[in-house]
Amino acid sequence: MHILLVASAFNSLTQRVLAELQDRGHTVGVELALGNDDALREAVRRHSPQLIVAPMLTTAIPEDVWTAHTCLIVHPGPPGDRGPSSLDWTLQGGVESWGVTVLEAVAEMDAGDVWAWSPLKVPPLAGKSDLYRGEVADAAIDAVLLAVERFASGKYKPKRQKAADLATGWRPFMKQAERRIDWATQSTESVLRQLRAADSQPGVLDELLGEKWYLHGGHPEDELRGVPGALIACRAGAICRATVDGAVWISQLRPWREPGSALPSYKLSAVEALGDLLPFEVPEVPVPLQLPADRRTWTDIRYSENGAVGVLNFSFPGGAMSTVQCRRLLEAYRFAKTRPTSVLVLGGMRDFFSNGIHLNVIEAADDPAEESWANIHAMNDLVEAVLTTTDRLTVSALGGNAAAGGVMLALAADEVWCRDGAVLNPHYTLMGLHGSEYWTYTLPRRVGESEAQRLIQSALPVSAKRAVELGMAERVLQAAPEELGDEVARLAAQLAASPDLAARIEKKKAARAQGESAKPLQQYRDEELAHMRRNFFDASEPHRALRSAFVRKEKALHTPPHVARLGLAD
Repeated sequence: MHILLVASAFNSLTQRVLAELQDRGHTVGVELALGNDDALREAVRRHSPQLIVAPMLTTAIPEDVWTAHTCLIVHPGPPGDRGPSSLDWTLQGGVESWGVTVLEAVAEMDAGDVWAWSPLKVPPLAGKSDLYRGEVADAAIDAVLLAVERFASGKYKPKRQKAADLATGWRPFMKQAERRIDWATQSTESVLRQLRAADSQPGVLDELLGEKWYLHGGHPEDELRGVPGALIACRAGAICRATVDGAVWISQLRPWREPGSALPSYKLSAVEALGDLLPFEVPEVPVPLQLPADRRTWTDIRYSENGAVGVLNFSFPGGAMSTVQCRRLLEAYRFAKTRPTSVLVLGGMRDFFSNGIHLNVIEAADDPAEESWANIHAMNDLVEAVLTTTDRLTVSALGGNAAAGGVMLALAADEVWCRDGAVLNPHYTLMGLHGSEYWTYTLPRRVGESEAQRLIQSALPVSAKRAVELGMAERVLQAAPEELGDEVARLAAQLAASPDLAARIEKKKAARAQGESAKPLQQYRDEELAHMRRNFFDASEPHRALRSAFVRKEKALHTPPHVARLGLAD
């Protein structure tokens, strides 16, 4: 069937729906709904789709389109729930179960007939964006695939929603007034619900050290205490703020700007955003890399060990990895290599694996080109450390999406395991970059030279299933986001107990030596960085403008050409 996806952005869910439908043999086009109804009408005329699906839509489809074509809208709520802030109200209210509905477009928002819906459990610690990319996306895919199947059958009659349910199910757009935190009275759990309901957008507007900030990220702290609302500690760029009965960690801040201000406003680590405003007496309070399992505190890197298996967990906000974060992760990796294990797992957590270099930190730097150069070298150092590990097997376990250098970091391991639903974007071209992280070595050795070039140039997402088919990954893990860690541990233990493990390690060591003799890794690195240096430092290169637009979340004016071509005959 030929399906047209209509979305307000080519976001993670839109990419996943695209990949999943393509995996099932459908031809799929994409048109971004950017406020130009005539452009949308033209796309519908050009594609002449059998079905229109809207995975993520913030504007209405024109009436003449939905009356002429069946248009299915994905709503992140169960039947009867309505409104633009469904997940925000759900998380702030502490709801434990929810759902995703696929309904037909009509004049009234979220009031159309239901084609399918899928329930989901709301994990206790996930923020909105994490939940959206995890449990919500899983439920959305289940519901979309069922709705498409029902539509294709030609026999299914969608269920009409009851007027009473529609009347009581409407909830308005959540404003900052409903998000405001009262540090003097609210408990830790209450504060965390409000922070998670606003993460990663729009954040919770608050006053801190005499300035207005949007707070992003909320994690509990079980030991530190202080005057409610006060800053009591820092750790790896995050700040800890006391509540009436405990404390919370806030990982990122975004400055508030006057409406119409030309000054940029984008997220940075809380410590970097505060800069000189941060009082010198606020202490840096580290935690050990091997943190006890029962601690309720925030850390972005953690190492654990079970017999012959070592697991190096890491989770950076948005998946971006700054120079400092890369160096800290490399230090942790080097520690993990000193341990007496035979299998070393990287990742193994829900949500992002890695998206490569940190464009926000680069944009905020005094010299963005120099910071870019430092960041790419730090990423390369990390990838090289994984590539040159020859005394044990390494596994990259992707609980969520990866892009650009983050994909190449994953491919540096001996095996790549992807949770079903993870989406990989193994390309750099949309940022005007040639790419580094040894991709010219790791990607062709897995998929072949011609396929590597196609993946890099097409700039399109790859599903976990497709990654295995291409040779980019070895396993698709059928696990819910909350169950991923246990499943990775189980499979890693099996790998460590494999009778041919020692032979595999010896074979790997010999292959690396042979590869180094044929063409040293340093040569791949030097060749890649020659291109990257031009990308970063040459003012005529497009990267600077593309990075700025990305960081500032500038709205696209039209559907990008590489996406607009999808689903159309050559």
